[in-house]
Amino acid sequence: MGIIEGIIGPVAGLLDKIIPDSNARDAAKLELLRLQGTQAMEQAKAQMAAIVAEAQSTDPWTSRARPSFLYVMYALLLWAIPMGLISAVRPEMATAIARGMNAYLNGIPEPLYALFGTGYLGYTVAREWGKARAA
Repeated sequence: MGIIEGIIGPVAGLLDKIIPDSNARDAAKLELLRLQGTQAMEQAKAQMAAIVAEAQSTDPWTSRARPSFLYVMYALLLWAIPMGLISAVRPEMATAIARGMNAYLNGIPEPLYALFGTGYLGYTVAREWGKARAA
């Protein structure tokens, strides 16, 4: 929730107490809502401009980093289809494959997972900060 959204409710309640005239109070509330809509629209425009700029970037790291990670996740999810087929034909083989994958993934040290998560989060935060600074 943005700063403006967090302020609208309390300010509207305060307007009810401060402005006795219902027409003036309603006009003030409408102006608050218009202000909120304007800021939300500007924020959406800035986000869309950043997305378009990323997509048009000639830098392969900029334009492919997040999609590449998503492709890896898609591949992991889609691997369930052949595993289901293998399981139907040779359940013991599917169990062995799953056991091997679990052993492999559990063999990766926890600090490496933490490093990946921190790096990916840091990359995302730095990109958002850069986009916000450019806007």
